[in-house]
Amino acid sequence: MQEVGGNGTVSWIGEGSLVAVADQHPEQGSKTAHGLDGPIIFAAPQPKTGKYADDFQPMKPIQMVDLLGQYEKIKPEVDAAIAEVLRSTAFINGPEVKAFEKELAEFLGVKHVVACANGTDALQIAMMALGLKPGDEVITASFTFVATVEVLALLGLVPVFADVLPGTFNLDPADVARKVTPRTKAIVPVHLFGQPADMDAITAVAREYNLFVVEDNAQAIGANHSGANGTRKAGAIGDIGTTSFFPSKNLGCFGDGGALFTNDDELAKKVRMVCNHGSDVRYYHETVGVNSRLDSMQAAILRIKLRHLNAYAKARNAAAAVYDNAFADIAELSTPARSSFANHVFHQYTLKVAGGSEKRDALKKHLEANGVPAMVYYPVPCHLQNAYKSARFAAGSLPVTEQLTHEVLSLPMSTELDEQQLNHITGTVKNYFK
Repeated sequence: MQEVGGNGTVSWIGEGSLVAVADQHPEQGSKTAHGLDGPIIFAAPQPKTGKYADDFQPMKPIQMVDLLGQYEKIKPEVDAAIAEVLRSTAFINGPEVKAFEKELAEFLGVKHVVACANGTDALQIAMMALGLKPGDEVITASFTFVATVEVLALLGLVPVFADVLPGTFNLDPADVARKVTPRTKAIVPVHLFGQPADMDAITAVAREYNLFVVEDNAQAIGANHSGANGTRKAGAIGDIGTTSFFPSKNLGCFGDGGALFTNDDELAKKVRMVCNHGSDVRYYHETVGVNSRLDSMQAAILRIKLRHLNAYAKARNAAAAVYDNAFADIAELSTPARSSFANHVFHQYTLKVAGGSEKRDALKKHLEANGVPAMVYYPVPCHLQNAYKSARFAAGSLPVTEQLTHEVLSLPMSTELDEQQLNHITGTVKNYFK
């Protein structure tokens, strides 16, 4: 144990292990080790009594997303809602599902919400409801989670990859326009990391070529887009919007779930039929469908979390502001760009690290060694994945996308990050660049 002098404090991560010794520097607003260049991380038990006992300040383990902490704040509401579903035994298509669909539609400002089993299903159901056929081309991003592309391949559709913008990571509308061919039928913008794509520009391309627009809104639910038709929620602008309620999402359930949104009455009817085995009337099947339902227990949980979604976004933005301020003077880091036409709800806080993957990976290793998780979203773009490789989109065909895979690094981002955790995260990053 080293003695701590001055304003030194001692904190630990977990139960009696991984102890960090640090000093507070008021002029920097960050913590560094007393008398050293970086924080001291070492194994030591938490003293219960004695000379150092009062100096110890417990720090919760840092996670990419703190689901337990979020649950504990709404535990009475969630537990009561689950108990009510159990008492009702209406586990499938019960009143909680219908109520959630109605409340989410009101929140998004759309006429119809149709809940389904997961976000991947939502994308597939959207393509099926639009009547897309094998061989039809769909323009989307390669810099995204694979589900966006996976459903196209499953349906025999042809993914056509457009590059993204280096600042926002969202689809480059100019490149989308360049990728349109006579076989193009739809565009799938992905609102990546919590910030909407440029929907005015994308829908303009769609109108020019008579294309459908399906918004992949799995990461930006609750975000606003201000455009030619006023301010609207992400996911509520195209022909269909889709989302995922995977637990780590901004609006996440305690299992799997998804939903589709639309203002088109006829399209909503088709979506609901596809979700239910292609059936509108029981035992009568009008089209090929799937079995994709959100269960009542998940809907009950989502109803509660929806009431807190704006507060969750505010907490995420507050954490992002701390990161922004802490890293503003680090030349090797680029903090997330904000679009003038949209707000960010920070599903992820993603830095760009200059110097390529070697420098990025070294920072990631440094963070993890100091109790800070970090993730690379995404290390391999879809067009270079073995499952989706083609001569049409060889290495080098999407230069911005490919460059980003060597630069991006996401820091912990959740509604429950506290000041002590944020100080430790930002201090650990800053110490690496000293």
